[in-house]
Amino acid sequence: MKGPLFYAKILLFGEYGIIKDSKGLAIPFNAYRGALKSTNDLSGVSKKSNENLELFYKYISNLKTDIVSFNLSEFKTDIENGMYFDSSIPQGYGVGSSGALVASVYDKYATNKITVLENLTREKLLKLKEVFSLMESFFHGKSSGLDPLNSYLSLPILINSKTNIEPAGIPSQKEGKGAVFLLDSQQIGETEPMVNIFMNKMKNEGFRKMISEEFATTTDACIEDFLGGNVKSLFGNVKLLSKIVLKNFKPMIPNAFHKVWEKGIKTNDYYLKLCGSGGGGYILGFTEDFEKAQKSLKEYKLELVYRF
Repeated sequence: MKGPLFYAKILLFGEYGIIKDSKGLAIPFNAYRGALKSTNDLSGVSKKSNENLELFYKYISNLKTDIVSFNLSEFKTDIENGMYFDSSIPQGYGVGSSGALVASVYDKYATNKITVLENLTREKLLKLKEVFSLMESFFHGKSSGLDPLNSYLSLPILINSKTNIEPAGIPSQKEGKGAVFLLDSQQIGETEPMVNIFMNKMKNEGFRKMISEEFATTTDACIEDFLGGNVKSLFGNVKLLSKIVLKNFKPMIPNAFHKVWEKGIKTNDYYLKLCGSGGGGYILGFTEDFEKAQKSLKEYKLELVYRF
C-alpha cells in the first residue's frame, strides 16, 4: 500500500492573527512531503508512526460529530497490517507535519469526502476546514484546520476571516534577487505551549489593542502587497511586521535569535518573522537580495521558498 503524497505548508503571513480573525496567506511547500505506507517490518521511526496512528485512530473513533464519518474498520485493519506515515516533513518546525498526516487520513478513510477535483465553493472549503480542525486538534489541543486544508488542496489559500477563505492566485516566481527563505533554528518548537502564551497575553488590554491596531493591519498590508506583486511596498511592511513581532512576541522567538532578528532590521539585509507558532523550528525570512542575506546569515542553514 502506498497513498498519495501530501505536501508541507508555509503560512507566509497570519500566524496568531488568524486565531483572532485577521487575514492569513498559506502556500504549499513541495520540498517536504509525506504519504501513508505499509511495511511488514515496523521498526524505529515507522514503528513510532504506527503507534501514533493507533492513538489517532482511537481519537477519531471517539469523535462525536455529524460533519464527517470514516471507514474505521479499514483504518484499524491497515494500522494492524503495519501502516505508517512516511514523511520528510520535519516535526515541530512550523511547516505542517501533522497537517499532511491529517490530510492523508481524511483522503483515504473519510466517507463522502469532498474531493479536490470538485467545484470548491466557499461552503465546501469551510466544511473541510471544520473537519480538519476537529481532526488536527488531536495533535495541538486547538487547531484552525488550515494546515491540513492547505496540504489536502495543495493550493495557496487566502484566509480573509474564519468564515471567508478562498484559493488564492500568487504571482509566479521571478528570477530576481529577492526571496522568501526558511532559517533553521535547530530547535524543536511545540505549538500548544506557544498558543497558551499567546492566549494569556490576549487577556491584557494593551496586547489586544496592539494585535488589532498594529499586528493585524500590518499583516493585512503584507498580504495585499504580496498578492498584488507590490514588492517595494511589501518589504516596507515586512520590516514593520518584523519590528512588531520582535517587540511583542519575544517568548515565541528562540533566545539565540533575538540579536539575529535585530541585525536584519538594522542592516536591511533581511527581515525575520515567525513561521507557524514559533518557539523553535523554522523562522521565515524575507530579503531584497538573497546573496546578501546568505552572507549576513552565513552561520545558519537557509532554504529558499520563493523568488521575487
